[in-house]
Amino acid sequence: EPPIFKCFKLVEVETSQQQPQETQQNNDLSAFMTKEELFKMMNENPVMHLATVDENGYPRVRGILMFKASEDGIIFHTGTFKELYKQLMSNPKAELFFQCNGTQVRVEGKFELDESDEVFEEIYNHPSRAFIRQWGKSKEEVKDFLKIFRLKNGKAHTWSMADNFKPKEYIDL
Repeated sequence: EPPIFKCFKLVEVETSQQQPQETQQNNDLSAFMTKEELFKMMNENPVMHLATVDENGYPRVRGILMFKASEDGIIFHTGTFKELYKQLMSNPKAELFFQCNGTQVRVEGKFELDESDEVFEEIYNHPSRAFIRQWGKSKEEVKDFLKIFRLKNGKAHTWSMADNFKPKEYIDL
């Protein structure tokens, strides 16, 4: 099953209709998640929501696909033609949101532009990013407008219904 669907499954309901419902296993994950468990959860559920601020000071949130999360940071890519790119270049402070099995993870921090050839090659050649190769006539053309961002040293906190009224406890990433 693709990693993007690890948190959701179809379940039978009494009316014999099928509808997606969040699984309840590990519902109280947030009470004891380590940094390594957070990275694992993010990589298994790479759809994230990213909040930035536009040029007029208004918040902007969009769902995007993360590339990977590790001790080296949380990495995603976008194009120079996107508002997201312009917003992060103007104000690199942002917040990410992930969700799985009733647990929400929010990560705050500051994104940096990663212009290393190594990371570009990893993304360009990754099977899940084959669509990128169609965006230009050459690898160099794609590299001109594909921009990679990395959030390092972010601060994460988790939330679930089980710990709804507890104070936030931050985990340094």
